[in-house]
Amino acid sequence: MAYSRTEHYDEQATSSLMKSYHEVLAALGEDPDREGLLKTPERVAKAMQYLTQGYHLDANAIINSAKFHEDVSEMIIVKDIELFSMCEHHMLPFFGKAHIAYIPNGWITGLSKIARVVDVFSRRLQVQERLTTQILGAIKESLNPLGVAVVIEAKHLCMMMRGVQKQNSVTTTSAFDGEFLKNATRSEFLKLISAKLD
Repeated sequence: MAYSRTEHYDEQATSSLMKSYHEVLAALGEDPDREGLLKTPERVAKAMQYLTQGYHLDANAIINSAKFHEDVSEMIIVKDIELFSMCEHHMLPFFGKAHIAYIPNGWITGLSKIARVVDVFSRRLQVQERLTTQILGAIKESLNPLGVAVVIEAKHLCMMMRGVQKQNSVTTTSAFDGEFLKNATRSEFLKLISAKLD
């Protein structure tokens, strides 16, 4: 039996994107009809829909799908959440890790939902600064915690492949709310995400 993979994409969007990428290849001086490029417009059209699927996802709905009443008020941290996104300025990838904490105020959510919130906002055309605050905002709105903290560390291909071409630079952004605006709480969070467990 021949191998087949089933994926679902918006047919109208795929068709429109394919036409555009066919024109892009020609504008770059390539022959879009040569063997190696024949299916490239379709592949890129589908890839771009996958990489921007966050526009069709609701972060609050994801958190609320696994929201539980729990009488705890200790810091909950999910760190080293891998993320991949697309810089909206050059449409080149940036990638790295997110570290997220919140202090419950009667409600918690499934740990995987925190990682999914990262995907919701990273799977869009983004800037790292906005991505950081959007993640914080969704957790704050859905759980109404005593505090939220988000730190993202990422490498940007728009800096590595073009422009200044600095290969080892890492961009760090942070956003804090509630109890994390206090120095002691914020310092505890930053210490914990820096720690390496044996």
